[in-house]
Amino acid sequence: MTKLNVSNPKVWVVIGVGFAGILILAEVNRRRLKARNSIKQDFGAFIERIELLPFPQPPPPAARLSLSGLSFAIKDNIDVKEYVTGFGSPAWKRMHEAATKTAMVVTALLKNGSTCVGKTIMDEFGLGITGENVHYGTPTNPKLPSHIPGGSSSGSAVAVAAELVDFALGTDTTGCIRVPVAFCGVFGFRPSHGAVSTIGVLPVSQSLDSIGWLARDPSVLHRVGHVLLQIPSIEPKRTRCFVIADDLFQLCNVPKQKTVYVVTKVIEKLSGYQTPKHLNLGQYIASNVPSLKGFIEQSTIQQNGMSTLRALSSVMFLLQRSCTCHTLNIVLG
Repeated sequence: MTKLNVSNPKVWVVIGVGFAGILILAEVNRRRLKARNSIKQDFGAFIERIELLPFPQPPPPAARLSLSGLSFAIKDNIDVKEYVTGFGSPAWKRMHEAATKTAMVVTALLKNGSTCVGKTIMDEFGLGITGENVHYGTPTNPKLPSHIPGGSSSGSAVAVAAELVDFALGTDTTGCIRVPVAFCGVFGFRPSHGAVSTIGVLPVSQSLDSIGWLARDPSVLHRVGHVLLQIPSIEPKRTRCFVIADDLFQLCNVPKQKTVYVVTKVIEKLSGYQTPKHLNLGQYIASNVPSLKGFIEQSTIQQNGMSTLRALSSVMFLLQRSCTCHTLNIVLG
């Protein structure tokens, strides 16, 4: 075997890569061992244990309630009467009073025979997708203890995966149910926005939030969905309408006429939709959001409402920068 030429840079690259690989393997093994030895009680899924008993069963010969005998947990942004909804944050919990009513979604589950056993950990304020919480601790992923559970509905996913409950409630804004169910190996469902009542649920983004549920057994997922997705027969059907913001096409390279033609043809085949309406979004915002006036006056070159859109973009940029600086101050301070 020939001697290694230590003056050859490639030799040192190979040595460095090999050494880095050894360190990575050692760190992975260390984390796995630490995870096995640090599994908390109930896998750290719960912030608070409670017991909400189901409504009384109907007397025979009536059939048993559809969720009879099942237990469930709820995310810490869902109200329960006489309990403070903590939003995954001890500071938030200290500054707020106990809820005066139980969320409609929880009441519906209790009416159908299931029992609520606790509130689960979530990313603080729902602003996260890893499932980690620096205040209450991160729930342990039952499938892979050395890995994160995913969030923000991390405790709900862990409680289901660890067989602590039959199903759990969570909320999904940008993947907050879909991510943890994938990480923890359970089933989850995020219905369309507005399909399930969010009355009694703390919002992260009211235009995106959706109540969802998680379960190990697809049949349980179906039974819960059958309860929560029932639409009252007395609810009137609403006529829907597409609105085409003509001025926004000036900000992109999408051909307007072709797009409008395609959308119009598609809508013709849908029931319950009106003919598309056209709108100048910039002018609409300018007339309905007076607080933007100061920003609009700084730009008088753009016409037909385009200055409003530019102003709105500036406001959003300033808000994002402010939030970023605030987050850095919290982390570094």
